[in-house]
Amino acid sequence: MTNLRRLDLNLLVTLDALLEERNVTRAAQRLNYSQPSVSVQLAKLRETFSDPLLLPGPRGMTPTARALELREPLRQALDELERAVLPVAPFDPATAQDTWRVAATDNAEQAILLPLLARLRALAPNTRLAVIQAEPPRLGKQAQTGAIDLGFHTTDEIPEGLRYRPLFREHYVLVGRTGHPRLKRRPTLAQFCKLEHVIASPDGGGFRGITDTVLERAGLQRRVVLSVPHFLFVLSAVANTDLVAMLPSRLVRGVPGLKTFDLAVEIPGYEMAMFWHERSHRDPGHQWLRERIVETV
Repeated sequence: MTNLRRLDLNLLVTLDALLEERNVTRAAQRLNYSQPSVSVQLAKLRETFSDPLLLPGPRGMTPTARALELREPLRQALDELERAVLPVAPFDPATAQDTWRVAATDNAEQAILLPLLARLRALAPNTRLAVIQAEPPRLGKQAQTGAIDLGFHTTDEIPEGLRYRPLFREHYVLVGRTGHPRLKRRPTLAQFCKLEHVIASPDGGGFRGITDTVLERAGLQRRVVLSVPHFLFVLSAVANTDLVAMLPSRLVRGVPGLKTFDLAVEIPGYEMAMFWHERSHRDPGHQWLRERIVETV
């Protein structure tokens, strides 16, 4: 059993670099150490853990099973330790040079990030924003590993263990192009079902949504003839054809060439939220960004 009181914490920093780089030379460069120094520390680590930890391989070094077990808890522990010992500096947006990585669907990009951009550039001109396509099955892991700083998703599907804040409630509207021959006035449900619909299916290829579930309860069925993965393609398809779509109201707000209608039947909406990992909760820059997003929406 390793005695933590006798363990040099610098060795753990070296182990973290070795597990990340899987190469003694690169780890030494990352730590600003000499290669022999890192080799000596690796030998001490092997003795401490009674395990080789890293073995020579065809493409660098290969971690043992014990090393793989250590990697994630070690990374989390070092993150917590770094936050504990570093002084919390006030965040000055005018001079900040942060790069924020945010996961969002194209719907969230339009409804949340696009309205934020002008203010973000004016208040924090030296910061950068990287928008990553949101993939719901991976969001929790991305937040835990630090691959993303912030994400947007519906409240009922926020990954467990993350902090979140609701931003707004959204409802669906029927959308068609201005001049659509069958949308001179709000259609009845029977007329709605006879229209040709396009649907956004983030998982790909789906032809059903919450609208279809509601219609089936009333004994009705609509005609979904096109399924696409992105909301913005839905907008283009609706604007350039006689297809119609049920879309979040914020997505079509102010878009020229389109007209919207509320249906005679209520289609359940959703609550949009932003989420983040505990490690970022008290970070002044992260707090500042979250506050600007809340103000924007």
